[in-house]
Amino acid sequence: MEINSNVDMIWNKFLSLIKKRVSSLAYDTWFKDTRLYELSSEAIIIVTTTTHKKHLAESYNDIITEILNEITGTNFNLKFLLENEIIKNEVEEVKEEKIEEPQGVPFNSAKKANLNPDYKFENFIVGESNRFAQATALAVAENPGKMYNPLFIYGNSGLGKTHLMHAIGNYIVENSNKKVIYVSSETFISDFLELNKRFNNGNNYDKVDNFKDKYRNLDVLIIDDIQFLGNAQKSQEEFFHTFNTLFDNKKQIIISSDSSPDDLKNLEDRLRTRFNWGLKVNIFPPDNELRKKILMNKINNTIFANSIDDDVIDYIANTCQSDVRNLEGSLTRVCAYATIFGVDKINLDLAMEALKGSMPKSINNGINSQSGLYDISRIQRAVADYYHVTVEDLKGKKRVANIAFPRHIAIYLCRNLTDASFPRIGMEFGARDHSTVMSSCERIDKELKINKQLEKVIEEIKKKLE
Repeated sequence: MEINSNVDMIWNKFLSLIKKRVSSLAYDTWFKDTRLYELSSEAIIIVTTTTHKKHLAESYNDIITEILNEITGTNFNLKFLLENEIIKNEVEEVKEEKIEEPQGVPFNSAKKANLNPDYKFENFIVGESNRFAQATALAVAENPGKMYNPLFIYGNSGLGKTHLMHAIGNYIVENSNKKVIYVSSETFISDFLELNKRFNNGNNYDKVDNFKDKYRNLDVLIIDDIQFLGNAQKSQEEFFHTFNTLFDNKKQIIISSDSSPDDLKNLEDRLRTRFNWGLKVNIFPPDNELRKKILMNKINNTIFANSIDDDVIDYIANTCQSDVRNLEGSLTRVCAYATIFGVDKINLDLAMEALKGSMPKSINNGINSQSGLYDISRIQRAVADYYHVTVEDLKGKKRVANIAFPRHIAIYLCRNLTDASFPRIGMEFGARDHSTVMSSCERIDKELKINKQLEKVIEEIKKKLE
């Protein structure tokens, strides 16, 4: 066949075949959003992130080459590029190292590794705020000790750090014979303090041996909330040596914290320096779309799966913006309230009654306390309706005038009608940075000084909100 005649047809065939060769999780994460740009002496494949480039090159190079050969009868050198690299015509070299996973019956188990078997990649809800963290976590799980070492995951409490760490451990345990252990920093400190206790014969050799076997004779160490190690100097010293032993032996280290390594001032400099050796990944608070996905996933496991109004989901998503735990807890409270009072269908009035007084004011981030009308998603819908575009257009990357200007209006209204910060607004508009949000607000401010018609437009949109 003429291999360049229809790259889309070839790639569709490739996707149908690779889908049968890898897990559904791997397919959705690494292949679903790829496309074939060119087939000549090289196969140029467009991917969405730099993580995809590295992981596909190092972990799936051979199988991609094999399937393309099966389809076309020709072997290709593979190039993985981002969309903007295609535009700039910057082609990067990729490695073709074959990764071989150990075979056989898994040595470990979730129970032995202290892992929660319910925390899997399959039930981790992915959105723009955590997509990078999920992709890098899966990359580490597929190639522990070879991709990013150490992997340092940080972010506020309740955003999914622990879920991801358990998911990595569970994936490795289920797909290899590697020895994994998950512990909190408190457990590490407690185990270390046990070394100070001696037996009746005056020695503690057995305890030292057990400690070293637990923390150094393994393939993957997952340690949660490393910030609590800050006030334990001797435990820091021991963790420093444990880290060095594992790292030097190319064993995977995964660490979580509520702050980035640079902000952990209570930890020794030599530890913070080592945490920066690998990859640091920040998990941000969920945006509105992800909050609704999380709520819908949770409600589907209740008796109210088909009897909850959409505006209830919108209301909870917009009033619980701080973290996932609070979001899920609010939905649980609403469902419990409906169950206790024997209500078959959950509407907005019932949800507001159930949540009355149950959330701190800080969680209301941008909600008008009297009417509940001025929240980001409702402003987006009002502006989209007024200008006859979609909310997806406002969140998207298109810069054509009939979309870009309404986007500026929506951002301006979100900043002026809510208490949301610039970064929060940027996250709700397709993960834009805070400088872009500020620029949009400044542009509309200037326009309002010379354009009386724009004043009327904004007033009309406000009336639609009311």
